[in-house]
Amino acid sequence: MDTLAWMAAGLGCAAAMKDMHGRVIPNWLNVAAIACGLAYHSVRGGAPGAAMSVEGALVGFGVFLGFYGMGAMGGGDVKLMAAFGALLGPSGILVTALLAAIIGGVVAAAALALDRRKRTIPYGPSIVLGAWLALLAGR
Repeated sequence: MDTLAWMAAGLGCAAAMKDMHGRVIPNWLNVAAIACGLAYHSVRGGAPGAAMSVEGALVGFGVFLGFYGMGAMGGGDVKLMAAFGALLGPSGILVTALLAAIIGGVVAAAALALDRRKRTIPYGPSIVLGAWLALLAGR
């Protein structure tokens, strides 16, 4: 595994655990991941790499911002998408969003089938799995 994969794995494990156990993805984790993505792509690709990382973070943030505005998603999930966007870039985060939506839908349907009273699920693990699959698909 290369450095980018290790960063995505570390971010994903930490975010999924925090979201499943406390239903919160801490800001410090997302900010640190954005900084790591920006630093990684700046070193590897110079100014164009840095620009790609910033664009990925902005696209990642914007993809689910509307759902947050409607109350369908937490702010930590939106910021987690920005963090993965900084690591994966704009095309990678769009694939992540699609995969996360599919995975999240399956998880929500299963949770509803198992417990009709369940109103919400932690969405972070679906985002993480979608990002990991997008990272693998891009290799």
